[in-house]
Amino acid sequence: MGAVALVAGVLLSACASPDLEKPGARRADVLARLGASHSTTALEGNRERLLYSTLPAGRRVFHLDFDGAGRLERVEQVLTLARFSGVALNTWTQADVERTFGPPMLVERVARFDGDIWTYRFMDDYEPRMAHIHIDRAGTVRQLVFSDDQPPGDDRDF
Repeated sequence: MGAVALVAGVLLSACASPDLEKPGARRADVLARLGASHSTTALEGNRERLLYSTLPAGRRVFHLDFDGAGRLERVEQVLTLARFSGVALNTWTQADVERTFGPPMLVERVARFDGDIWTYRFMDDYEPRMAHIHIDRAGTVRQLVFSDDQPPGDDRDF
């Protein structure tokens, strides 16, 4: 009987996904289903945001916003072209990027930029893309570049 319960628990947890959570759900119930979030951010009005990420392998990051009573208000998938386009160059900081998009898939450096480049994978109209956010040594976002994300083994001649 114990093995059956274990298998059932594993199968049920495999179905858990932030985008399946419904408004009105209690915070404790959401945490029980999804586990610990990557980060928690306090919002105005005694509200709270939990961030769940599928990176590095996935292409989705979710914000789950809870009201002051601990009830889910909304779920939003934030790795979108529209959200990345809202990054304010020379204004946003590394903390703003991480608070909004979570940890990047990849952090790298190049010779022509004095800082880190944070890379996020996302889908844009069913096309796999990458957003490369250039953050200087002072922690300020200086550039945002988009590129196509060609899957390994995809040898199509474009």
